[in-house]
Amino acid sequence: MHNKLIFKILGLLLMIFSLTLIPPIIVAYIYDNGGLKEFSLSLIFLLFTGLMMWYPTRKNKRELKIRDGFLIVVMFWTVLGFVGAIPLYFVTNSFTNAVFESFSALTTTGATVITGLDNMPHSILWYRQQLQWLGGMGIIVLAVAILPMLGIGGMQLYRAESPGPVKDSKLAPRISETAKALWYIYLGLTVSCAVSYWFAGMDWFDAISHSFSTVAIGGFSTHDDNIGYFKSLEIEIIAMVFMFLAGINFALHFTAFRNKSTSPYRFDPEVKIYTGLLVFAIIITTLYLTINSVYPTWQENLRHGAFQTISLATTTGFSSVDYSIWPAFIPVLLLFMSFIGGCAGSTAGGMKVIRIILLAKQGSREIIRLLHPNAIIPVKLHGKVVPDRVITAVWGFFSLYIVSFMSIMLILMVLGLDQVTAFSAVAATINNLGPGLGEVANNFQNVSDPVKWVLTFTMLLGRLEIFTLLVLFTAAFWRK
Repeated sequence: MHNKLIFKILGLLLMIFSLTLIPPIIVAYIYDNGGLKEFSLSLIFLLFTGLMMWYPTRKNKRELKIRDGFLIVVMFWTVLGFVGAIPLYFVTNSFTNAVFESFSALTTTGATVITGLDNMPHSILWYRQQLQWLGGMGIIVLAVAILPMLGIGGMQLYRAESPGPVKDSKLAPRISETAKALWYIYLGLTVSCAVSYWFAGMDWFDAISHSFSTVAIGGFSTHDDNIGYFKSLEIEIIAMVFMFLAGINFALHFTAFRNKSTSPYRFDPEVKIYTGLLVFAIIITTLYLTINSVYPTWQENLRHGAFQTISLATTTGFSSVDYSIWPAFIPVLLLFMSFIGGCAGSTAGGMKVIRIILLAKQGSREIIRLLHPNAIIPVKLHGKVVPDRVITAVWGFFSLYIVSFMSIMLILMVLGLDQVTAFSAVAATINNLGPGLGEVANNFQNVSDPVKWVLTFTMLLGRLEIFTLLVLFTAAFWRK
């Protein structure tokens, strides 16, 4: 391990993150309803801390190893989760709640312990949304575009942090150009979303704030009633469109934009399955709501059924109504949809559609092998043979996911949660979804502090897709 180099990079990243506190300071100054002092002091503290970590090690220019990359990613997300909680502490008056809220924002989970949003300082509201936006694509990816200019290679960081099973595909020859390309697409979607919200009736503050959490698939809002506060079909349609787009691989967005063609979407097998699953779930949800006369007309059932389906299936977590009081089949179905999540390379959580496709293909192959033991049956995706090492990695991820889920659920039950609450709380955090069922249907404020710490770990586990975090707990990782 190159300890000095790790401290140098963490110091640089802390200084960069401290600059992200400037927008909340500006918001606090404009609205003059609190937060100016808190954010100013936090900026100074983080900038000074980062400088103290970077300055003594600034001349260290060794090459990063892959193990260094994993350690830096985990350390930075952990450190950032804690330092990001500093401004939130002044609102929650609880260290545990502040850390939970900070990790929830950065991991784009959207689970909250804060109520009374309508009366909260605008600076705090902006900060929560901004944290989700920064976490959406990964602050590490942003840093990859900056660090090469400072003499630090970023390929190891990118490979350690990037979501999905296909991690080595590049959009550009240099990794810094790849990261920039991703951020240009991300920024473009955010601006488009904000302008659309504004045209639909939101003021500029709400439009920009909700565009942050929509494109990041985070689900935080500036109002206690979430998207339901606006009571606007137009706003809900815009949210659905951009949640859907944010759940697609950003590499496809870039390729489609560069080629000025929709072919990358139309011929991608993951997008086809992703879209098909959403349409199927919307039909089932709407029919069940209509049959049970949850709303007076089928149009209302379609409106709320489609919105909640896309919101929960993409792991965004927005709500237009209280879906937890719907007939039990629907909330459970939508919760299960979050296990699949969005496409690899998107801002969505869950196991990712591509992994589900490969698991299904591998399962089908094993059934055929029972009938034809000597047959050579390759797993193909988009006409290409998928290497066995990829299939093995997917099965490894799935097994670790199941074991982690079961273990954490049992821990939560030991800590006093009932089965429904424990199951949905783990699902909501490991899938970076946000809302659950039972005691955590609306927020996580009433669960105990030990439960919140376990769920904070679970959010990080889900955001880093299990392997990146759990590899640090192996003896082989630390062996020289």
